[in-house]
Amino acid sequence: MSTQETIWYDELPTPIGRLRLVADAQGLREVWFESGRHQKMPAPHWKRDAGRLAFARVQLEEYFAGTRQTFALPLHPLGTPFQLAVWQALARIPYGVTTSYGELARRIDQPLAVRAVGAANGRNPLPIVLPCHRVIGADGSLTGFGGGLPVKRFLLAFEQRIAHGDLFAAPPASAQ
Repeated sequence: MSTQETIWYDELPTPIGRLRLVADAQGLREVWFESGRHQKMPAPHWKRDAGRLAFARVQLEEYFAGTRQTFALPLHPLGTPFQLAVWQALARIPYGVTTSYGELARRIDQPLAVRAVGAANGRNPLPIVLPCHRVIGADGSLTGFGGGLPVKRFLLAFEQRIAHGDLFAAPPASAQ
């Protein structure tokens, strides 16, 4: 008898390419990009099950339709206590707003840990849901992103357009 936990996955087409959603019995565990530096393949024992991921699929579809600005999902990211603190702080960055790595470090009461915050941000297993794309350089520059800088640019421009009520403006160029 195997003691391996059950992991489910499914894929979701989006304006930024296909996303792979991964969950366990406790909640959404990971969101993977089709391209970029965090591409992964499901493990052989994982089960593809759209029904198990419907809770995440619906909310991500609403996000990309411009009708959802926050997520209300059971989450189960795996990381160190420090990483979890950074990821929880990401969830509190308002829609359409950016912040710097230094500010994020201050928000978790670790003002000298800017590089560590950057590293934790880069390992965020739930991009978009925990909006690491909203973290930029102190000088306003766009810095690395697991889905690639074109995707980060797209997400920031998309959120700005929706946040400012520009529903009928042309969407930003596809990031694919």
